[in-house]
Amino acid sequence: MSDLDATHDPQRAYDLDRAHVFHSWSAQGSLKPMVITKAEGPYIWDGDGKRLLDFTSQLVYTNLGHQHPRIVAAIQEQAATLCTVAPAYVNGARSEAARLIASHTPGDLNHVFFTNGGADANEHAIRMARLHTGKHKVLSTYRSYHGGTHLAVNVTGDPRRWANDNGSSGTVHFFGPFLYRSAFSATTPQEESQRALAHLEQVITLEGASTIAAIVLESIPGTAGIMIPPPGYLAGVRELCDRYGIVFIADEVMSGFGRSGRWFAIEHADVVPDLLTFAKGVNSGYVPLGGVAISDAIYATFAERVYPGGLTYSGHPLACAAAVATIRTMEDEETVAGAAWLGEDVIGPALAELAGKHDWIGEVRGTGAFWALELVADRETREPLAPYGGSSPAMAAVLTACREQGLLPFANYNRIHVVPPLNITEDQAREGLAALDAALTQARAAL
Repeated sequence: MSDLDATHDPQRAYDLDRAHVFHSWSAQGSLKPMVITKAEGPYIWDGDGKRLLDFTSQLVYTNLGHQHPRIVAAIQEQAATLCTVAPAYVNGARSEAARLIASHTPGDLNHVFFTNGGADANEHAIRMARLHTGKHKVLSTYRSYHGGTHLAVNVTGDPRRWANDNGSSGTVHFFGPFLYRSAFSATTPQEESQRALAHLEQVITLEGASTIAAIVLESIPGTAGIMIPPPGYLAGVRELCDRYGIVFIADEVMSGFGRSGRWFAIEHADVVPDLLTFAKGVNSGYVPLGGVAISDAIYATFAERVYPGGLTYSGHPLACAAAVATIRTMEDEETVAGAAWLGEDVIGPALAELAGKHDWIGEVRGTGAFWALELVADRETREPLAPYGGSSPAMAAVLTACREQGLLPFANYNRIHVVPPLNITEDQAREGLAALDAALTQARAAL
């Protein structure tokens, strides 16, 4: 049996997985993971040969779909020339990737530090902010996710933090804006924005601005619920950071590289952060890659002072070659404008129509190819269809029905996220939306 043949037997893959692979975020003994044998474009095939439309973009990173020929060819060409090199040396793929990234980041974010993914991008951004300011505390919202490494998971606000958080990482959480479940009894987007900013300023005052190095925000929170910030909120955060000498870190790990219908989601607010973290869509996740885009002011801090951080695989040639191919393809094919159109003309209207048909849908929100359905047991009380931090028989029924309808769904607690590849065709998008419609009907009838 050849090396490749050994990986192509679905049953053997499953058996070896259960014997040897330790999965993330899971109780190992009861886990029954799906086998995926191949993928192409927006589709994947499971171990039984069933084709599923991937409305997850995996973990919201295959922005150009699976097995894109231009990205695959770039990786192959780079592998034939220079597979790997230590980060101290210049390599052409990293240099060009940095140039392309800087050509799309807002403002003066012209310098790029490469990491292996989003969590370590956020770790290094926080480290830079602490060294730049000489302060230690980091503020972030409760409904957020910033990564699974020790500091990043403590900055995270969602329940995955709880088991890892002993309150010693210098992190402080506050309520971000979320009008549907407002912490401020707001009734309009304007009220939500104003009251959320007033709350944040109060937290800054009570924690002591002289102790706060950074505020870390997802420009549009992703896994936590795709809550679009109300008008004026991000600009207000920028103003507070300027007033109190705090670094503004925009986490664009999930929302960046076209996902929201802009190259970076913070552009919707016309705001420039001091540091911007990225990963996932930068190269459609074909080879692990993340990074920090750095403003001129923070770059100047380390012009003569050593930055005490690095990674063995920083700017890995294969990952950067994939990034170059991804960004050039997005430019050539006008992918970002296509994602904006997809959200405005296809996904948004179709989900609004579904909300009119299914009383489990409490709210639809999103932009570009970045949408969430808030599923509720009761529209009047807004009781979630599954509890915060958990699941329920109703949500399990929705997920089962989706797969039976040929759809691979992204679910988190009581939500279904609609996050297909940015280059999905209109017909494919409508195929997935019709499957979601049918699945909701099927799940409701089964209970």
